[in-house]
Amino acid sequence: MSAKDDTWEIKGVDWGDENRIKNCEQLIARVNDIGFLPFFKNEIAGFSVEEMTSARFWWSGDSENDPWIWRQTASESRKVAYGKFFGGKAGFISLEWLPVFANFRRDGYDFDSLWEEGKAGSREHRIMEMFELETVWDSSRLKKQAGFGKTGERNFSGIITALQMQTYLVISGFRRKVSKKGKEYGMPISVYSRPEDIWGYGMVTSRYKDDPEKSREMAYSKAAGLFKAARRESLKKVLG
Repeated sequence: MSAKDDTWEIKGVDWGDENRIKNCEQLIARVNDIGFLPFFKNEIAGFSVEEMTSARFWWSGDSENDPWIWRQTASESRKVAYGKFFGGKAGFISLEWLPVFANFRRDGYDFDSLWEEGKAGSREHRIMEMFELETVWDSSRLKKQAGFGKTGERNFSGIITALQMQTYLVISGFRRKVSKKGKEYGMPISVYSRPEDIWGYGMVTSRYKDDPEKSREMAYSKAAGLFKAARRESLKKVLG
C-alpha cells in the first residue's frame, strides 16, 4: 500500500489471478498454509494479504469481497491470531506458529516475569494489569481505564503496539464506540485480549522450552523458503 495524490493505492493482483485470495475462508487457509502473513506490502515482495488480493473491493464495505472486513471476521474467528506483529504493522499468525513467535518475541518471559525482572516499564504494566480485571478491552476504554490521555500517561498507541509485537496482546475483534444514550457511532475500533485468554496458557507457551533464537530462525527459514528473494535484513525488519 502506498500514498498517491492523497489516496491509498493497493498493490494487488489481477482479478483473474488463479492464486488470488477470494474470501475470508481462503484468507484464513492461506495464513495457516504459510504460517504467518503481514497484512500490507512490506520489504519482502509478495509477502502480504495486500499482494494476494485484488485492489477492486478494498474499503468498499462489501463483506464478501473486502479484505479490510475479512481482517475483522478472521480476528473474531479465533482460527488465527491477528495484531500488529510485523514491524509494528498488522498481520496474521497461525495457531501452529503462534507459540513459536511467542517464544522468540518474549524471549521466554511471561509478562509478570518481565515486570518482576525490571524488563517492562510502568506504562506497559498499567495496560497489562487491566487484563487481570477483565479479559477483553476495546482500545477506547482501555486507554481511559489504564490512565492514558491528556492528563495521564502518554503514547498509548506505541505501548499497545509494542505489547502486540511481543505477543502479550492480540486484536481479538472490533467494535464501535457507544454513546451515553447507548447508540453505536464511528468506525469500529480494536478490541484487545491476551492470547492466553483465548487459546490457553499451555498452547501459547508450548515452545518456551526451545531456544528463542532457534524459534526466530525457524520463522526466518520458513519465510525465506517461500519468498526466495527475501534477504536477511528484510526478514529481520519484518519478522523481528
